[in-house]
Amino acid sequence: MILVLVLGVSSFTHLWNPTGFPEIFYDEGVYMQRTIHVINGDGPQVGKFYDHPFFGQVFLGSILYLIGYPDILSPNGTDPESLKSLYLIPRVLMGLLAVFDTFLIYKIVQKQYHPRIAIFASLLFAVMPMTWITRRILLDSILLPFVLLSILFVVYSKNSTKKNWLILLSGVFLGLAILTKIPSFTMIPLVAYLAYSYHKDKRLLMLLLVPIVLIPMIWPAYSITHDQFEYWKKDVLWQSQRQNAGIQNTALSFGAIDPVLFGLGIAGVVYSVMRKNIFVLLWILPFVVFLGLIGYTQYFHWMLILPGFCVAAAILISDLGKNNTREKIKQYTPVLSMIVITSFGLLSTAMLLDLDVTANQFESAVFAANYASDHNGVVLAGPHHSWIYNDVLGMNLYQDYSVVLFDKAPTNFVLLADPHFHLDSYRGDDLEQIYNHTIPITSFASMKSNYDVYQYPYSSLGYNYDAGLIEIRTLP
Repeated sequence: MILVLVLGVSSFTHLWNPTGFPEIFYDEGVYMQRTIHVINGDGPQVGKFYDHPFFGQVFLGSILYLIGYPDILSPNGTDPESLKSLYLIPRVLMGLLAVFDTFLIYKIVQKQYHPRIAIFASLLFAVMPMTWITRRILLDSILLPFVLLSILFVVYSKNSTKKNWLILLSGVFLGLAILTKIPSFTMIPLVAYLAYSYHKDKRLLMLLLVPIVLIPMIWPAYSITHDQFEYWKKDVLWQSQRQNAGIQNTALSFGAIDPVLFGLGIAGVVYSVMRKNIFVLLWILPFVVFLGLIGYTQYFHWMLILPGFCVAAAILISDLGKNNTREKIKQYTPVLSMIVITSFGLLSTAMLLDLDVTANQFESAVFAANYASDHNGVVLAGPHHSWIYNDVLGMNLYQDYSVVLFDKAPTNFVLLADPHFHLDSYRGDDLEQIYNHTIPITSFASMKSNYDVYQYPYSSLGYNYDAGLIEIRTLP
């Protein structure tokens, strides 16, 4: 009964207002364009871009194709609500995956530890503000249930007569997670440790590792069969060498979005070190080390180990007062602490979910498209909406603004200068030049200006960057 309640709360926090919060992120447009490519039957790989493996778009595209997306929506490019509906279905799917994640976290922790800790961990994942990052259409959102299924099957293999099948399935699901996004390989130490510690059988360990290794090899093998291995190699190296502020800045982002879960998670990790809790440490530390070694990190990359933080925090909370000699304190302290923490988390999350931060994004997209169409031009913009106009509606009105870095700008264009355009200006002077050589027609203000983004819980709005002020500009 309690699990049903937790899943009900999780359904609210992950499914309420899916196209209003968070903002439509730049990368969501990239992955939706690749998904439409799959739906249209054009293959799993888009062109020669090998920045990430392709299982994510194959998975998402297959599900959307089965329900008749996007034709079931009868979309048009003149209504912001119509554009919003095209994001609605995939975002609802991300929400359903997050609810499934909540269930998987409960089952894993119930089997590994205790039902009370399982309730605590799944409830933290259901209500805390940091989990809004799972609402976006990102590879991280797609791979998370595959990672959790991998952990679940290996945990359930303990004392099971079907351990061979469970271990094999664990390897298959982790292999699929890696085929979605490479950093999932940091979960290998955890599942391998569990498989060997449970069974002490090297053959079972090999049964686990074979699909983990072979399934991701589908990606480079595809590039070889299509004579594109050099592109694969170039993009993999580029992806691993991208630079930004590093893990320190990413950790600060986590702390700003959800200081309670971040603090509890860190304290839980320290407690796990003291208790030599290998399960929690192998879930979290390999990925943290990986983030520290690579150049490019984003706050939403924490999604892979967010369940691990919830588990670490849940164990810490469950053990509160356990050394107290008074039975009532020992019994009620963890429960009362959990009620206070999750009530605060749910209230904070609900305050965010009620916001509509995407309105100016959809309104500006329609205005730019109409203006360009009326003046026989094109819109230079990010990928947020180009996949809708070009790949769904077939209007060919949008071009990626980065085209000016490699070729001449179109002779007649409208520039949709959103915050991500300004963020990308470091890529080359040509982007700054097309901005300076255009004049503003109109602008679409963000509702973010009504809130103090330095005040919790609205600090999350500081990470809804793409929904800031959007200018529509054209040649004089």
